[in-house]
Amino acid sequence: MFDPVNGELTMPGDLRGVRERVDIVLEGFLADKARGSDRARLPADFVDGLHSFVFSGGRRVRPLLCVLGWYAAGGSERLPMAVIRVAAALEMLHAAVLIHTDVIERRITRRGHPTIPCALAARYTDKPDRDRFGRQAALLLGDLALAWSDELVGTAHLSARQRVAAGSMITAMRVEVIYGQYLDLLATGDPADDLDRALEIIRYRTVAYTCERPLQLGARLAGADPLVQEGLAAYAAALGEAVHLNEDLHNVFGDRATDGSRVDVLRDGKHTALVAAALGRARGGAAVELRALLGNPGLDSRGATICRDIMIEVGARAEIERMVARRREQALDALERIGIPAPAKQFLSSLAQRLTGTDR
Repeated sequence: MFDPVNGELTMPGDLRGVRERVDIVLEGFLADKARGSDRARLPADFVDGLHSFVFSGGRRVRPLLCVLGWYAAGGSERLPMAVIRVAAALEMLHAAVLIHTDVIERRITRRGHPTIPCALAARYTDKPDRDRFGRQAALLLGDLALAWSDELVGTAHLSARQRVAAGSMITAMRVEVIYGQYLDLLATGDPADDLDRALEIIRYRTVAYTCERPLQLGARLAGADPLVQEGLAAYAAALGEAVHLNEDLHNVFGDRATDGSRVDVLRDGKHTALVAAALGRARGGAAVELRALLGNPGLDSRGATICRDIMIEVGARAEIERMVARRREQALDALERIGIPAPAKQFLSSLAQRLTGTDR
C-alpha cells in the first residue's frame, strides 16, 4: 500500500504488486507530461503515443529485477518510492530501446499492436511519404523517452551515493544494448554456424541489459557488499542467456509467435543461437536448403515451415532447449550460494522459472 506520509511502498508479497506500483509511477509521470504539453500547446502525439506504447503490454522484467536487487541486498521491506521511481525509469528506457529497434528492423507490430513508426504513419495519411515520416517521428519519440528516463531518475530523491550508482549502471546498460544492437545489425542477413558469435550478441543485447544491470542497480542502491553483487551477477548472467534463448525458440516455434512473425524472424536472417545451431548441424541437402531459405526476402510460410522442420530434424531445437535448461540450473545454483534473505531467493527463483517457461 502507498503511504502518503513518507512516500514509501510496502514490499509486495508477489511480483504483480511491484508491476502495479511501477505502473502507478509511469501513469502519473506521463499524465503530468500530457498536462505540460497541453499548456504549451504542443502536439499531443508524443505523450499519447508513448503512453499507449508503455501500457500496451510487457512484463516489466527490468523494474522487477531492480526491486528484487534492492530487497536481496538487504534493502528495507518498506520499499522507498525512490527505488520504485528508478525501476520505472528502466521501463521508460526499455520503451526507448524498443521504439528505436522497431525503426531499425522496420517492424509492423509489437505486442499485438502497430509499432510506433506504423502508428504515426497511419495518423498522418496526408504526408507525401508517410512511412518515412513515421520512422523519423518514431526516432524522435524514442529520444524523448530516453530523456524522460533520465528525468525519472533525476527526480527520484536519491542520496549522493545512490545517484552515482544509478548513473554508472544506467550508462552501462545503454552502451551495452547499443553495442548489442550494432552487432546484431552486422550479422543480420548473413546467418552462420558460429554459435559463439550468436551468444556474444545475446550477452550484449539482452543479458546485461535485461537481467544483470537492473539487478545490480537495485542491489547497489541498497549498498550491497561485493560478495552479494558478485553472486547476483552470476545468477543474472545465466538467467539472461536462458531468457533470450527461450525467446528465440518462442519466436520460431512458440504459441506466442503468429505465422507472420515466424516468417519474419527467418526471412530477416537473424544470426540467432537457434539458427547457428541448425546451420552447424545440418548436412547435405538439408544444409543447402536451409542456407537458401534463411535470410531469403521471398521466404513465405511454406518456406518457414521447412526451416522449422529442418531445425527439429537436425536437433537444433533440442540443443537450444538443453542450453536453456542448463543455464536456468546455473542461475538457480548461483542463487543458492548467495547470502540473501530467503524471501528474495524465493522471488528470484520464481522469476527464473517464469521467464524460462517452466511454469507455462
